[in-house]
Amino acid sequence: MNAMTDTLKPDVAKTAMTPIPTAHLNLPNDRWKPLEIVFWLLPIAAYFAFPGYLVLISQIMIVGLFALSLDLILGYAGIVSLGHAAFFGLGAYTAGLLAVHGWGEPISGLLAAAVVAGIFGFIVSFLVVRGQDLTRLMVTLGICLMLHEAANKASWLTGGVDGLSGMMVGNLFGKFEFDLNGTVAYWYSFAVLFILFVVLRRLVKSPFGLSLIGIREGVRRMPSLGVNVNRRLIAIYTVSAVIAGIAGGLLAQTTQFVGLDSLGFPRSAELLIMLVLGGTGRLYGALIGAAVFMVAQDYISGLNPAYWQFYIGLLLVLIVLFARGGILGGLEKLAGGFKSKKGAA
Repeated sequence: MNAMTDTLKPDVAKTAMTPIPTAHLNLPNDRWKPLEIVFWLLPIAAYFAFPGYLVLISQIMIVGLFALSLDLILGYAGIVSLGHAAFFGLGAYTAGLLAVHGWGEPISGLLAAAVVAGIFGFIVSFLVVRGQDLTRLMVTLGICLMLHEAANKASWLTGGVDGLSGMMVGNLFGKFEFDLNGTVAYWYSFAVLFILFVVLRRLVKSPFGLSLIGIREGVRRMPSLGVNVNRRLIAIYTVSAVIAGIAGGLLAQTTQFVGLDSLGFPRSAELLIMLVLGGTGRLYGALIGAAVFMVAQDYISGLNPAYWQFYIGLLLVLIVLFARGGILGGLEKLAGGFKSKKGAA
């Protein structure tokens, strides 16, 4: 027995000293891929190529930021929500009310929208993380509906069904005035989206982001690794609410109007459709899904105003049937098949 142990010791030591080939480890990194750089150059090119669509593209970027906020909790943490518009609407009304009452400085208004939405999201998170999928759906939907009705009743404050108008948004950095062509709003929206995307990209690739994926895939196993699941979910839910509030405040400032629909259930439902179209758990899927949905909505509603939702539904069904994982999932599958064929050749 001792002779056998002595014989195995060198092999064990050799195995322990052998480095693990890092090529087989699929660990995330912060290096920007060429396609990512091209993706972020597209809005700059679109500014010169489509000068008549600056307002539409800026709204696509804002809605894309809103979709990112939902992807954080749905795509990474596995928290389903039908009431994410609550935080979007809170941010919009916060920035709007400040502008109506004389505080029109854009950056501080955006920060105020983030703080209000974040505080409310933190409070709500304690209710959301305690339940499972169906419970979370009902809780988030109920909160959104209550806020919508409260805003409708408080017409003296929010404008009710007529919306909040009369906003006086000041110049950006005291120099750049929000013009009718939407030039300042375009670059303002692009800058906010890009900065926050860089922050969120770093977040999801960090150990914290990896722990969220672990919670999504196996919530019962994570406590054995020393992960406090509820704290992680509360943290990411609060961050998600902050991002949604910023998106709402950004839309209010760039359009200088806040409608009651910013708190409505249809906005939350459309957000889920965007994520399904683009693909969840990828960040870029939220942006691509928002762009595809809004461009399709703008184009199809122009062709057939009465039945445009039919074609959106048809597009959604086709994506679900033939591109599992959304548009990005389908493209990744095609790219993987192409590489395998090329390698076989």
